[in-house]
Amino acid sequence: MINGEILKNAILSGTNNINLEKSSINDLNIFPVPDGDTGTNMSMTISASVRELLKSSSHDISEVASVTAAAMLRGARGNSGVILSLLFRGFEKGLKGKSEAGGRDLAEALGVGVKDAYGAVMKPTEGTILTVARLAYEHGLKAAESDDDPVKVFSVITEEANNALQTTPDLLPVLKKAGVVDAGGKGLCVIFEGMLSVIRDGIIIEEREPYASNEDDAFKNAAAEFDEDINFTYCTEYIVDKDPGITAGPNELRLFLETIGDSVVLVDDEEIIKVHVHTDLPDEALKMGLTFGSLLTVKIENMREQHKKAAEDNEQARVKKEKEDLRFKQPEEEIGLVAVAAGEGLKDVFKDVGCTHIVSGGQSMNPSTEDICEAILATPAKTVFVLPNNKNIILAAEQTIDMVKDREVVIVPTKTIPQGLSAMLVYDESVSVENNKLAMMSSMETVSTGHVTFAARDSEFGGRKIKEGEIIALEDGKLTICEKSASKAVYKLAKNMVKSNTSFLTIIYGKDVSSDEAEAAKNHIREKLGSHVDISLIDGGQPVYYYILGVE
Repeated sequence: MINGEILKNAILSGTNNINLEKSSINDLNIFPVPDGDTGTNMSMTISASVRELLKSSSHDISEVASVTAAAMLRGARGNSGVILSLLFRGFEKGLKGKSEAGGRDLAEALGVGVKDAYGAVMKPTEGTILTVARLAYEHGLKAAESDDDPVKVFSVITEEANNALQTTPDLLPVLKKAGVVDAGGKGLCVIFEGMLSVIRDGIIIEEREPYASNEDDAFKNAAAEFDEDINFTYCTEYIVDKDPGITAGPNELRLFLETIGDSVVLVDDEEIIKVHVHTDLPDEALKMGLTFGSLLTVKIENMREQHKKAAEDNEQARVKKEKEDLRFKQPEEEIGLVAVAAGEGLKDVFKDVGCTHIVSGGQSMNPSTEDICEAILATPAKTVFVLPNNKNIILAAEQTIDMVKDREVVIVPTKTIPQGLSAMLVYDESVSVENNKLAMMSSMETVSTGHVTFAARDSEFGGRKIKEGEIIALEDGKLTICEKSASKAVYKLAKNMVKSNTSFLTIIYGKDVSSDEAEAAKNHIREKLGSHVDISLIDGGQPVYYYILGVE
C-alpha cells in the first residue's frame, strides 16, 4: 500500500522529471499553432501542485490527491495541461476517503481521470495523450486483477503508457510524416516514470540542468512543416469562481462557446469552471463566463502572431540544421549526388531519387559557389554529380570543379527542375561515371519546361502591357501567356506544350497553391488533353512559381 507521503513524493519526482525533459517534449510539437509548447504547458501545470503540496504535511493519500488536483486545475495551461489536470483529478475522485491505496485503487483512479478527460474534449482524437492514458489504465486494471501490489500495477501503467506512445504515429498520420510521437503522450510518460521512481525505488528524481534540445530535431516544429489553416485568432483561457446562486449548468456555457469558436475544453469543479476556447470573440467568451461568477484568471493569446513567430524560428533552425549537415566527410563511396532546389517538397523528391544533399536555392535565390562546394565536401563520395537545376546557377557550380581537390566533380548542366528530375531518374549506380553523365544529359534534353509565376515589374509583351503582379507563363524560358489567375495560366500552358507525341506531363505546384487547387487544375488539364498523357502531380512547395511543368 502507498500513503499520502509516497504519493506526494511521487508527484514531486514526476514534476522534476518533466521539468528536465520539457525541451525535448517541446521539440515534438508538430501541430501548427499549439496554445504554447506542450512540454512547458504540462510542466507548469503539474508544477502548480508542487507549491501547494510543499505546504501540506498530510500523510492521508486522499488529502494529497485533493490538493494536487485543485492546484493543477487552476494552474493548467493549454489543452495538454488541462487534460493532465483531469487525469490527476481522477486520483482525487478515485482515492477520496482513503488513507492508503493499493494497485487496484491507483488503476481505477486513473480510469476516472481518463473518462473525465475524454468527456471534456469536444472531439477526442486517438493518437494523443488520451490514447496513452487510456491504454495505460486498461493494462493497469488488468494487472491489478491478479496482483494488488501498487508497485507492480504502477510499473505496468508506466510500461504500457510508453508502449502506447509508440503507437501514436500509426494513429495520427501527421505524426508519422514528421517522424515523431505525440508530445502530450510523451509528457505523460515522463511524469509516470518520475512517479514510478518513488513508488518502486523510493528515489525522488532531482532537478538538474534542463535537457538541451537536440539540433537534429530542431525543426520538427509545427509552424512551418505542417502549415494548416488557423480558424480563429485568439486562444482564450479563464477560470470562473462559481457563484453558488447561479442555477444554469456549465453545459450552457460549453454550447455557447462552441458557437463562437473551436477547441473548446471546459472543466467544471465544485468551486470553479476552467475554460479553454479558440475564438475571434474573446470578449464574448469572457462575458458569458461572467454570468456564472467572477473571473479569477484570464489569458488571451494571438495565435496568428504565435504562428508567424514560430515560422520565423523554424526557418532559422532549418538553416542552422542544414549548416550542421554540411560538415566535411571523407570520400569513401564511389558516387554521390548534389542538387539545387527550393521548396521542402522538391527537396524530398530529390532525396527520394538518390541525392545525398540538397542546396537551397533557385530562381531569385541563387546559392553561392561556396554553398555548393560545402555540399560537395559533405558528400562522402569520390565522384560527386552536381545538378544546378537553373541556368543562372550552372556557372557557379562549375567553379567548384577547381575548388575541390580530393574528389572529382561532375556538373550535369540541368537548367530546370524537370530536367534535373529526368536526369536523376536515369542515373544508374552500376555504370561508369562517363556513361551516367551521357545518359543524364541525354535524358534532360528530352524535357520541355513550363513555369507559371507573376510579373516582377511592369513590362510589355506582344503589344500588351503587363502590370507588376500579373500572372504570366513561360515555355522553355519564353513568355507566352498572360492571365488573371494561375489556374487559367497553367491550363493554357499545358495545352500549348503537350503535343501528340507527349507521353508524360509532370505538374509541380508551389507553396502558394493549395492541394485542392492543384488537383482541380490537374483534372481540368486531363479532361482536355485526353488519356494518352500520363499526368503526375507533385507538391513541390517551391516559392516564386505557382506551377512548374515538365513535358516529355
